[in-house]
Amino acid sequence: MKKNKFREMLGVLLICSVVLSACSTTSQASTTTAVTTSATTAAAAASSQSSETTTAVPASIAVSDVVTFDEADKAVDWSAETSTAIKLNGTSAAVTGSGAKASGSSVTISAAGTYVLSGTLSDGQVIVDVQDDGDVHLVLNGAAIHDNDSAGIYIKEAGNVVITLQEGTENTISDGETYVFADAATDEPSAAIFSKADLAINGTGKLTVVASYNDGITSKDDLKIVSGTIDITAADDGIVGKDMVAIEEGTVTIEAEGDGIKSTNDTDEGRGFIAIAGGTFNIEAGNDGIQAETALIVDGGTFNLVTGGGNVNGEVKQEEGPGGMGMQRGGMNANSAAGTSQGAAATATTETTETESTSAKGLKAGGDMTVNGGTFTIDSADDALHSNSNVTVTDGEMDIATGDDGIHADALTTISGGTINITKSYEGIEGANITISGGETHVVASDDGINVAGGNDEASEAAGGRADQFSASSSNLLTISGGYVTVDAAGDGLDSNGSITMTGGTVIVNGPTGNGNGSLDYDGSFDISGGTLVAAGSSGMLQATADDSSQFTIAMTFSEAQQAGTLVHLQDSDGNTIMTFAPSKNYQAVVISSPELAQGGSYTLYTGGSSTGSNTDGMYTDGDYTGGTKVTDFEVSSSVTWLNESGVTTASSGGGFGGGGGGGGRPQGGGR
Repeated sequence: MKKNKFREMLGVLLICSVVLSACSTTSQASTTTAVTTSATTAAAAASSQSSETTTAVPASIAVSDVVTFDEADKAVDWSAETSTAIKLNGTSAAVTGSGAKASGSSVTISAAGTYVLSGTLSDGQVIVDVQDDGDVHLVLNGAAIHDNDSAGIYIKEAGNVVITLQEGTENTISDGETYVFADAATDEPSAAIFSKADLAINGTGKLTVVASYNDGITSKDDLKIVSGTIDITAADDGIVGKDMVAIEEGTVTIEAEGDGIKSTNDTDEGRGFIAIAGGTFNIEAGNDGIQAETALIVDGGTFNLVTGGGNVNGEVKQEEGPGGMGMQRGGMNANSAAGTSQGAAATATTETTETESTSAKGLKAGGDMTVNGGTFTIDSADDALHSNSNVTVTDGEMDIATGDDGIHADALTTISGGTINITKSYEGIEGANITISGGETHVVASDDGINVAGGNDEASEAAGGRADQFSASSSNLLTISGGYVTVDAAGDGLDSNGSITMTGGTVIVNGPTGNGNGSLDYDGSFDISGGTLVAAGSSGMLQATADDSSQFTIAMTFSEAQQAGTLVHLQDSDGNTIMTFAPSKNYQAVVISSPELAQGGSYTLYTGGSSTGSNTDGMYTDGDYTGGTKVTDFEVSSSVTWLNESGVTTASSGGGFGGGGGGGGRPQGGGR
């Protein structure tokens, strides 16, 4: 595809990143704040809105909106009659046809055309230097090329270059640990396959790249992978495309000391993105797995990512203080989206390496990240999904274990579909604002489960750190309008350094067990008008929903902690079950909100006993409840009914360090 055509389509990406169409309203709003791909601007915009302002959501974007895999990219056919054959013979090469010339162990291609490479070059190089910007088709037909002191394939000049991996063949490109350059000012090539032109790789054969010096495959322009089996071992980064990396299909295996796949252009608008339509990716990276300087879009594929040695290498964090504001947010200091990587070619001092080379995220974007599908298994020392702007998940299946956040956005985190299973994290889902409207999300966190505007990383922006030092604001909002969410948290369950709005969906919270945190923690209000909520945890920081909510809530405090698995059963005066729930952790307080609770209705709360119903995440449906102990009878007369073992009580005006707004205070007379 020619440059002008591609750059026209890049305008779509830029427009979609800056001009926002779908909006989630916090109240009756008259203004809209646009979220750009700039991390600083996005975070500031998200945290500076008033309660009368609309939070703008980036328009949905797909791979097809930003890149096309055209006929030239997919061309694999060739014939002996119309191509030039290059036979590699150890330390020399023989050329049959026009457009190429062999000199010792070096082959130079100087004209557009198709070139078929076969045989072995033990210490030599194939150079593409087409000054008229013509298109070159390289067919690797059982070729093995090794250069001791430079790139095996060096594309110096051409219009577009397509490398085809011939069906049924295995091909290897490799280099040595040190490169020899013309002078001290020269630092290119810097990869085993290095291109200064647009590069596409296709075919059904196999390509093995062993990059002992620095990167595996690098394009200083656009890089497309259409198909093929690619296996890369790299001293630094596996695959690098400056302007963009686009992948349609293929099987890619990368073992890299630096980043797995990355884009690097941080100066030209609409560039520096990664777009993946499908494929299979097995990446083990010392730094980030897939890292886009600007936008990252994934429509599908299978991803097995291990970064920084996995979640066991996550840096130990200090426990957050009461109320959800971290005393110190540790974790691996995030470098800039450019992600300076540590590798054999690195010349930085030890001090620089320690401050700039510790980002080990699964998926990372300097701008917006959109996941529209795919199957992900991510084991990361740092965040599993991280954006310096917005994260949007519309579909896909994710299994995440991380040493830091499961999903982090400096601005807005949006989940509208898919299945997300975060089995280990410091904080599960984090953002200046978070919107959940669909999907199935499960979170296990050693601190907060879902955290709005609570991050406080120590990495400074000046040193390339991520700009997620959120400032709590009344506009910071957790919005739940649908979906299914479970949270198992040692810190706060749902934590908003602003407010919470729930209009639908199901939310189940287990934990914390310590009184320094709460299952629900918010600074503003928690307005609930729909959906099902149950939160079981400690009582010391207990908050319920807002006093002016249109859906009714009960908040029960026990005088002593109840053992994990002890059923809580709520039924109406006719014996109809409102909820039967088995918390997975010890608990001393339970908050229940259900559309089935009604003004003036009479109810009974039980503990213990058993149920014959179907148990999903502790929630029982259908079946019969028997054998429990009645705790109290009560009548619902207000939006929030506070209970203890003596019956109805009242809530205090305060809620401890973290809240108290909107009727979320501790009940008087309740157990502590």
